[in-house]
Amino acid sequence: MTFVGGLRSDLGPAGVLTGADAAPYLTGQRGLFTGEALAVVRPASVDETAAVVRTCASAGVAVVPQGGNTGMSGGAVPAVADRSWAAAALGRSRGEGGVPGDGGADGRHRPVASDRSPGDDGGVVEKPSIVLSMSRMNRIVSVDPDRWTITAEAGATIDAVQQAAAAVNRLFAPDWGARGTATVGGAIATDAGGNNVVRYGNMRDNVLGLEAVLADGRVWNGLRALRKDSSGYDLKHLFIGAEGTLGVVTRAVLRLHPATPHTQSALAAITGLDRLTPLLELATSCCGGDVSAFELIPGVGLERVCERFGLARPLGTSEEFCVLVRLASAEPVSERLGAFLAEASQRGWITDAAVAVTDEQEARLWAIRDELSPMFLWSQHEHGVKLDTAVPIDLFGAYHDEVRSLAADLAPGASTYGFGHVGDGNIHLYVLPTSDDQVAPFLAVREQLQERIDEATFAFGGTLSAEHGIGQLLRDRIRPQKPEIEWDLMRAVKDAFDPQGIMNPHKTLPPA
Repeated sequence: MTFVGGLRSDLGPAGVLTGADAAPYLTGQRGLFTGEALAVVRPASVDETAAVVRTCASAGVAVVPQGGNTGMSGGAVPAVADRSWAAAALGRSRGEGGVPGDGGADGRHRPVASDRSPGDDGGVVEKPSIVLSMSRMNRIVSVDPDRWTITAEAGATIDAVQQAAAAVNRLFAPDWGARGTATVGGAIATDAGGNNVVRYGNMRDNVLGLEAVLADGRVWNGLRALRKDSSGYDLKHLFIGAEGTLGVVTRAVLRLHPATPHTQSALAAITGLDRLTPLLELATSCCGGDVSAFELIPGVGLERVCERFGLARPLGTSEEFCVLVRLASAEPVSERLGAFLAEASQRGWITDAAVAVTDEQEARLWAIRDELSPMFLWSQHEHGVKLDTAVPIDLFGAYHDEVRSLAADLAPGASTYGFGHVGDGNIHLYVLPTSDDQVAPFLAVREQLQERIDEATFAFGGTLSAEHGIGQLLRDRIRPQKPEIEWDLMRAVKDAFDPQGIMNPHKTLPPA
C-alpha cells in the first residue's frame, strides 16, 4: 500500500484529499506562495493527529500544519525548495545562473514537488510533505464562565469562539477581519493580534494552556486553566508564535474577559501623525481602561472603501489620516468618548469626527476598517512591498515618514499606504504601484526598496513581524533583527523538539 493509501485507510475518504480537492490548501491567501504536497490530511481527533505525525516521522515526510489558511506570510503552505524561484517571483532581476522563465509574471512562487533541507555536505535532501489541515477538529470543547475560560480545538474559528463566549456573557477579545475563517490553531501559531491588542494583548496573552502533538507523535497535554503557575518552564509559550515548527497545536484553553455590552466608536480626522501619541494618551486619560482599539485609517483607503461599497463618506473633511477609536465597557461610554473628542478638537489635534450612535453605524465603521487591505483596493497589490511592522509607539510617526521618504527616493510615484493598530505600535504598511504603468519601474527597484525599509525598521528598534508571523516571506530577511545567539538558542529548541526536521521545514528560522 502507498503512503497516501495507508493514510486514507486510517482516516477514511474525508480524511485525505489529493488532486483538485487538495489544491485550495496549497496556495496561501495572498497568492504569493504555492507548493505541492503528497496529500492534504484532515484528522478528526487528537489521536488521529498523533497517528498521522507518527506515520510521517517514520517515513521521513514533512508535516505542514494549517488552520484557516488566512496567513499573510506563507507559513501554512509547503515551502518553495528552490529559493531562486522565490526571488524571481518577487520581481528580482535574474543574474548569472538564474532560473529560466518569467517566474514573477503572476506574483507566485514556483510550485515544487517536495521540500528540501540542507544536507551535512551542504547539498539538499528531498523531503516530501503533507499539509495537515485542522479543519475537521473545529469543536468548542467546553465553556467555563466561572473559570473565565473556553476550551476549543485548533480548527475552531475565532468567530465561533467569540460567539460561544458571548452566549455566557463573556468576551473572547482577540479579533480581526478574518475572524470567520481564521482558526484558534493558526492564531496561536502566529501569535496573532488584531484590533483589541491595545487593551487585551496578543494571542499569547489570551492562552492559558494548550495541547500539542510533538514531532515523534507523542501528545503533550498542557490544558491547564491556571492564571498563575511558577512550576518551571512555561512550555506553552514555545508553541505560541512557532508557526508549527515544534509541533501541532490541537486544543487550547483560552482566557475570557468580562462582557462589554456598551461599545461605541468614533472616526476622527487628525492633523498629522505627530498627534497619534498625544491622542492615545488623551484617550487613556479621558476614558481609562475602556479604550479597546486605536486604529490608523488612511484617507485614501477610506475613500476607496466607501467608493467600492457605495457608502456615504462618514467625515466631511479630508485629512490624510484618521483614527478609529473604540471604547467598550460594562457601563455607557458616550459621555467619556464625547469628552475625549471635545478636548482633542480644542487642542487642534482633530478637525472632524463621526460618532457611531446606532449598531448599524458602529458596524459600518468597522466594516470600513476590515476592508482597508490593498488586496481589496488595488489590482497591483501583489507587486508591492508588504510590511507588518511594529516600532516603539512614540517613534511611529517618524518611522512612517522615513518609509515614505525612502519610497519617494527609490520609487517615485508609488504609494505609501499604512493602516492598522497604531495603539500598540503595529502598522500594516505597503509601498505599491497603483496603476499598471507603474508596475515595471517599481519592480526594478523593489528589492532595493525592501532592503532599505528593513534596515530602517531595525534602526528604529522595530520588528518585521508584529502579528503575521515569519513564514516563508520574512525568513531570509528577519536575521538582522536579532543577535545571532538568539537564533542559535531558537535552533537549539527546534532541534530538541524536532530532531528530524519534519515539522513545517523552511519556515520561521533563518538558515543556520
